[in-house]
Amino acid sequence: MQNTVHIIGAGISGLSAAVRLANANFKVHVHEATQQAGGRCRSYYDAATNLTIDNGNHLLLSGNRHALAYARSIGTEAGLVGPKRAQFPFVDLGTGQRWQLDLGEGRLPLWVFDGARRVPDTGLLDYLALMPLIWAAPSKLVGDAIRCEGTLYQRLVQPLLLAALNVDPPEGSAGLAGAVVRETLLAGGQACRPLIARDGLSAVLIEPAIKLLQEKGASIRFGHELREFAMSADGVGQLKFGDDTVALEPGDAVVMAVPPRAASSLLPELQTPSKFRAIVNAHFRFDPPKDMPPILGVVGGLVEWLFAFPQRLSVTVSNADRLVDMPREELAQAIWRDICKAGGVRGELPPWQIVRERRATFEATPEQNALRPGASTNWKNLFLAGDWTNTGLPATIEGSVRSGDRAADLVLAMRRA
Repeated sequence: MQNTVHIIGAGISGLSAAVRLANANFKVHVHEATQQAGGRCRSYYDAATNLTIDNGNHLLLSGNRHALAYARSIGTEAGLVGPKRAQFPFVDLGTGQRWQLDLGEGRLPLWVFDGARRVPDTGLLDYLALMPLIWAAPSKLVGDAIRCEGTLYQRLVQPLLLAALNVDPPEGSAGLAGAVVRETLLAGGQACRPLIARDGLSAVLIEPAIKLLQEKGASIRFGHELREFAMSADGVGQLKFGDDTVALEPGDAVVMAVPPRAASSLLPELQTPSKFRAIVNAHFRFDPPKDMPPILGVVGGLVEWLFAFPQRLSVTVSNADRLVDMPREELAQAIWRDICKAGGVRGELPPWQIVRERRATFEATPEQNALRPGASTNWKNLFLAGDWTNTGLPATIEGSVRSGDRAADLVLAMRRA
């Protein structure tokens, strides 16, 4: 008999669980409250720039095993493109200095021994001083584990951890920061090659998953918001969607892959993160110079990462609560000035779009990290997925996919039991 699973939410964590279970011969039903899939990982047509843009600039790395396995399972791994070697160009807008971090291609971080490949004006001892971070407890602050000052911190550690944690690094969870360092810098260049969805997040990570699910007989309903769980003795008995109710048979399972606020509304007893931080992304219709790298790290300015796409320059600003209420035109002008300096381009402000996500990620502090639930619940047939669940990572695409995989594995274990 074919088992049935209901996936609540068609973000990337829900889709990764759905794909894994459809491939395991489950009958999959996906229920999405909005009119589109992808959640915070999607693309859309923007009239201001007359381009298809992503609602966030998401960078993957070659060591993101779960995310790459997910892309492989939907046939789109080739859509994640990047340099053949783990190299990251940087510019300091304050001094004008430019350099390239070259992590190489190996499985060991041998680059720290080569002055030409590491951050300029840093020595081996600077890198060894990061060791307390690597195995730090999640309850410890980054600022208590390492010194958050000096050349290496300003030029590498701060940009890396700010992008990963989306909080000012000293206030972040040292355990989450250590997980990032273990899976990137410590794993050598083979794990650090940067990858971006050149044709857009939806084209690479979302639409092919929907197509595969439909080909496998899955149903995907948009505008289908779950309003209530009706519980039986030890599990979910019914799903109430307002106008219709779905009854679960013995052996059926539910994966709830919705944002934390919606999750705690559906399960009031569920403990979830309650504080969040903003991310600002800006997109400019502008043809990048031919010699511009696809990704440029920016130090000493408002902009942190500059991405060069066909016909478009895009930037990301993390921990951006301070910018969410800034007048849009003023913000666009300030970002464009940084882009001109960092990218060596000139020109008046081109067509632009600012995307402000006020609740982009949970606050990656020890306090909020302690509120993240695991994938299991008190109900035997209800499992959780989402980058805000306890994945061991901050809120990233890799964490999202990992959470979906974990929830799917628990559903599979339930079927075996």
